[in-house]
Amino acid sequence: MKIIKSSLIAILILLGGCVKNQKSSKVKLMTLDPGHFHAALIQKISYDDIDGTVDVYAPDGPEVRDFLNKIEGYNSREEKPTNWTVRTHLSEDYLDKMINEKPGNVMVVSGKNSKKIDYIWAAVNAGLNVYADKPLVTNQEDFKKLEKVFALAKEKNLLVYDIMTERFEVTTRIQKALSLKSDLFGTLLDGSPSAPAISKVSVHHLSKIVSGKPLVRPAWFLDTDQQGEGIVDVTTHLVDLVQWEAFPDQIIDSSEVKIVSAKRWTTSLSLQQFKKITGLDEYPEYLQKDVKSDTLSIYCNGEINYTLKGKHAKVSVIWDYEAPEGSGDTHHSSMRGSKSDLIIIQGVTENYKPTLYVVAKEMEGFESKLNQAIKSLQEEFPGINTEKVSDNQWKIKIPAALKIGHEAHFGQVTDNFLKYYKEGKLPQWEVPNMITKYHTTTRAYKKALEQ
Repeated sequence: MKIIKSSLIAILILLGGCVKNQKSSKVKLMTLDPGHFHAALIQKISYDDIDGTVDVYAPDGPEVRDFLNKIEGYNSREEKPTNWTVRTHLSEDYLDKMINEKPGNVMVVSGKNSKKIDYIWAAVNAGLNVYADKPLVTNQEDFKKLEKVFALAKEKNLLVYDIMTERFEVTTRIQKALSLKSDLFGTLLDGSPSAPAISKVSVHHLSKIVSGKPLVRPAWFLDTDQQGEGIVDVTTHLVDLVQWEAFPDQIIDSSEVKIVSAKRWTTSLSLQQFKKITGLDEYPEYLQKDVKSDTLSIYCNGEINYTLKGKHAKVSVIWDYEAPEGSGDTHHSSMRGSKSDLIIIQGVTENYKPTLYVVAKEMEGFESKLNQAIKSLQEEFPGINTEKVSDNQWKIKIPAALKIGHEAHFGQVTDNFLKYYKEGKLPQWEVPNMITKYHTTTRAYKKALEQ
């Protein structure tokens, strides 16, 4: 009887341990110093695999208050409200508090890029996974730290993952899928600096609407010492897409990148425009270095010409003050193949909506091949079709239901992260390609400074 009782106790203890392990396997977020609105967009929806209680560690101030207001807005909206419970830990030693208390297992960070790599290092060193807004680093000194972070994360079996929302934009996904149809696209050309095989141009705006309200940006967002220059910020997405589309699921080593040329230039803001963006009446002291005659000039634009595994690529980022009426941030992209070109345009003719065109180079039987390719993709992209616009050009018609918008992509990336978290690992190519991505942006920045 004693033996049976002891066995039952042992089984109950074992079962209790299993339940405990299952519970601890659920993602529990800690948001650190949320200075950028992307931190809130991660919580725009709820997730079955993320605990509904989120701990926020930050200095008190307008940035964390804006974050909390956005979460409250998501919780209280009429359509599909979220159910987040937020526990705030506001103090000047917020990082130390998070590391010491560790109420969660995944740190979310989206804010000042100048601090990000040190936040990430502290989290990984403390045994925490990291889910971080781009860019992870903005200069070569910090890139060296990033390499050490990935080595430590591997040693501790932790995930460090950057949020690449642009992989989920539907026209880009279809562009990539069509480029894999060799009978339609052929092979990616080698290209040249003047006619790259693959190119990406991203136009962003300092004044914009987020979650239905005018975005108030912190003044430090306009300080390249804290935010980083455009050539190492938004270009992170573009360099990522070049790697992801041109060499899908392949490990790319940093030695396979050659920077051909790089340049940077400024966008200027009047004091009135600055006031509208930030809500501040005057430039803070740290921005005075960039102010002349009441005009603020920011090095937020950049261009990189480079080769990747011998293929010429070009990425450009441009920041304007405000988008034309009826438009927003825009993305242009081209992939040049031996049999056709795949081009995304988002201009006036397209009503500022990203539109994918297929331009044939070999006409014989091409339309039949295109229709067959589109048919093969309809399970993944239901309702897509073609419209012939000229003798050798077709537009890919994409149903509105598939165009979910930039803000919704944060939920898709988070679902991906949750899948990797469950598996306990990222795809084999992801970490080496993150290293190559940031090697590319920081090397290009160094080259642009030298010119």
